Amino acid sequence: MASIRERYGKWFEEISNFSRAAAKIDVTNVYQKANPNTKKLMDQLVADNMAEGSHLEGVENFKAFLAALKSGKSGLILMEHYANTDLPGLIWLLENSKDEDCRELGKRIVAVAGMKLNEADPFVRAFAESFTRVVIYPTRSLDSATQTAVSQEEIEAETKKARAINLAAMHAMDNCKRNGEAILVFPSGTRYRPGKPETKRGLKEIDSYLRMFDVMLLVSINGMILHFDPENMNDMLADDCAPAVCVYKASPVIECKPYRKEFLEGLPEDCPDPKQAMIDHVMEYLEKQHNGVAETVPGITD
Repeated sequence: MASIRERYGKWFEEISNFSRAAAKIDVTNVYQKANPNTKKLMDQLVADNMAEGSHLEGVENFKAFLAALKSGKSGLILMEHYANTDLPGLIWLLENSKDEDCRELGKRIVAVAGMKLNEADPFVRAFAESFTRVVIYPTRSLDSATQTAVSQEEIEAETKKARAINLAAMHAMDNCKRNGEAILVFPSGTRYRPGKPETKRGLKEIDSYLRMFDVMLLVSINGMILHFDPENMNDMLADDCAPAVCVYKASPVIECKPYRKEFLEGLPEDCPDPKQAMIDHVMEYLEKQHNGVAETVPGITD
């Protein structure tokens, strides 16, 4: 394996010239439309590394989800998160599907992304802008910022900034819903790091999404074309890149509000954190779906 920097460094100057996304996020730029020029390069990276046998599972469920969007329902995709190519891989498989509905769905997906992808590194930003996104100020990032703040005034200013950005992001998502677009969220909020099970736990804030949307699709991922470099965990361009068989499986379409209501009503009255229990239940579903693919599809390695 070789890192993205080693294999695709030749693209960096070109992709930087194409880049147009904001390096700083504020309330005016939380919705960022895909950049078709950088997407061509990202699509090539994915195509280079999607090994033979990579495919979508549950095509009928992807199709049913699109039908729900077309009927006027708001749609949410909750997807596992292992690598920075998780979203590009899904979009590539959908847009290159033989099925017309899958291709259309691929063009309707809007991902929720943290500010770090825009602000941390110009090359990471250029890759990230290949896909339409709504950018948020994640809770984890705010916690980190407040811990390093040197005064109460700084904490209050950063908290105010986070609230303003996230309110603007909510308005942007509302517009996406009205336009028949699907919002894709990684419920863990971060990539899963081997040996750190806490990075695979769902964030309780995801419960608010279940209240905001009509239907959802749970998508598990088996196989990765990017792997963390243990010596450079925070350097996204140091991730090792190599061909792999990747399978993205969709659950049946789930009606969000009845699903949430039924689960919460079954909790004991003394449950200390119903919201966390709700998203834990969702993550258990994804884990079971993931393990089922691992047991039945040959050539899969995680």
